[in-house]
Amino acid sequence: MNSSDIADRIVEAILAQKLAPGSRLGEQALSMLFDCSRTLVREAMMQLAARGIVTVSSRRGWFVVEPSEVEAREAFEARRVIETGLIRSAGPMDKAKLDKLKRHIREEKQSLKGTDVGRRSYLLGDFHVCLAECLGNQLLADTLRDFTARTTLIAMLYQSTHDAAHSCQEHVEIVQALEAGDTARAEALMAQHIGHVQQALRLDTAAADPLAELRAALAPVAAPGRTRTPRRRLAKSDAADDPLSSPTPSTYLGAVL
Repeated sequence: MNSSDIADRIVEAILAQKLAPGSRLGEQALSMLFDCSRTLVREAMMQLAARGIVTVSSRRGWFVVEPSEVEAREAFEARRVIETGLIRSAGPMDKAKLDKLKRHIREEKQSLKGTDVGRRSYLLGDFHVCLAECLGNQLLADTLRDFTARTTLIAMLYQSTHDAAHSCQEHVEIVQALEAGDTARAEALMAQHIGHVQQALRLDTAAADPLAELRAALAPVAAPGRTRTPRRRLAKSDAADDPLSSPTPSTYLGAVL
């Protein structure tokens, strides 16, 4: 096994949603898992860092990236440009390539009936790589694999509500348009499909209320109908010595929440 093989296995795990955003990738653990040297693992991590899949901290090690909202939008825009451009510029697709895409879709449909969510996720993402390969551009297929991995992380991080069966059906319609030789329709369907996946993300939740998570965590927990016993009021002489006393009735935390 070489460094590229290790990198590919990590990308596959991301596509299968088996590695979440922010997952730590320890060099020692990976070298034991793949039965190789830490040098080889480090080379794989450096490849993935250059491809935007992992990041490194000088003190803490390697981690799967956690894309920001801006990076999420850029990743989907990049995919939209690449995939619609590929369809627009490609010539008629021969029967062998169409058959390959149809086999892929049959596997997608079969995975929808099973319980292996990882395989389902992998196949739905890999459709786009397979399509690029069938359209005759291996370089862009490799690029799309990385972008698809990043958008998979984005879907996990921002709690995508996009339905797998709906995604599969959109793949079916794209292939049908290609088979009919209607590249304009296939291009429009691809743009629409990527838009649907992006719209299913909860990107604006944190922006709407940056204190939402803290607010929920610190909400009152007293049972209904019960009130908390107020703190004993301190005499003026005591208040001067109490480091928790405040000249106003509200604390800083109360004002924030």
